[in-house]
Amino acid sequence: MSLLSLLGFPDSKIKDALRKGAIVIDVRTAYEFDQGHVPDSINIPVDRIDINTQRIKGFKRPVIFCGSYYEHSSRATRIMKEKGLKEVYNGGSWEAVLKIVRKL
Repeated sequence: MSLLSLLGFPDSKIKDALRKGAIVIDVRTAYEFDQGHVPDSINIPVDRIDINTQRIKGFKRPVIFCGSYYEHSSRATRIMKEKGLKEVYNGGSWEAVLKIVRKL
């Protein structure tokens, strides 16, 4: 069982979202993102999520947030849910999401 499953976010929800064409948004700093990230993910630091609401909604795809710390991706997920985005998921750490992506 993965950490995501233990936290109540089964890998299957993330897999399903990825199969639907979800975009992965990494909420770490640009420096951290440059050190390694999920292929094809984009970087929007957690403190910039609120001002990027329209951009994120404009993707018109499910969104998976990830980062270094669960609380950062959780915060980003909460912000976007409050802004009305329905298909948004907290992927937890970027490494966990990377493992799922590699299995697809």
